[in-house]
Amino acid sequence: MQLGIHLPHAGSQATPALIKRHAQRAEALGLSDVWVSEHIIVPRASFPRSPLFYDPVLTLTWVAAVTERVRLGTSVLVLPMRHPLPLAKELSTLHNLSGGRLILGVGVGWLEPEFAALGVPFNERGRRMDEGINMMRAVWSQDPVSFEAKHIPAVVEDMTMLPQPISPIPMWHGSRSEAAHRRTVKVGDGWHGSQVTPAEAAPVIARLRKDRPEPEFTISVRTHWAGKDVGELRERIAAYEAVGVQHIMVHPHDREVDDWDEVIEGVGKAAG
Repeated sequence: MQLGIHLPHAGSQATPALIKRHAQRAEALGLSDVWVSEHIIVPRASFPRSPLFYDPVLTLTWVAAVTERVRLGTSVLVLPMRHPLPLAKELSTLHNLSGGRLILGVGVGWLEPEFAALGVPFNERGRRMDEGINMMRAVWSQDPVSFEAKHIPAVVEDMTMLPQPISPIPMWHGSRSEAAHRRTVKVGDGWHGSQVTPAEAAPVIARLRKDRPEPEFTISVRTHWAGKDVGELRERIAAYEAVGVQHIMVHPHDREVDDWDEVIEGVGKAAG
């Protein structure tokens, strides 16, 4: 079982010092990876949590500079909100500067006012997701590259984007809907479920494994934990492993009040 932690890059407790300290501590504890999330702009009156989010790609680039081994994950980047060409450049740069440590967790998004603020049609996010993935993979693998875009404003004819990634960037999909499941098994390198119990994850994993039996297709879940009972966390990890989960990312149950140090130290004990 591979274990990772979410970094304190979002919420009222997020600071550059804590991000750096927890990333380095995760590496020292032998954890597999460190993770960040994404919101670009949120409706202040109705957003249920602190609106503070450091940019995920820039945060992981900074973390890459102060670590050597831990992988760097996004949980998740909302691909349809971003134009795929500058994003592809940013991700390839991060992957190469970090020595190939990026795990690209992706999703279609859920916050309609955020899409509206960015000028992106919310009801087209699935189509933009599919086309954006294809466009990024084209510029990552072809030189020169041509790409006919239908849903994203782009004219790519006999062009070059460098650097290309030094190794394939694994893409884990945070799929929930039927359309997202089909996308995951068709083009994904893994599944990154969020806040599902082992019992809830079991039928999803069975279905995923029917279509993607190869062990390289990674089954991952994100789970919240308050940092109080390491024994309970070990039991939860064992239950996930029993239904086929290969990777777990642990996030504080309430990032506004939970002790991040207790969470990371507890995950380190559970990993040991």
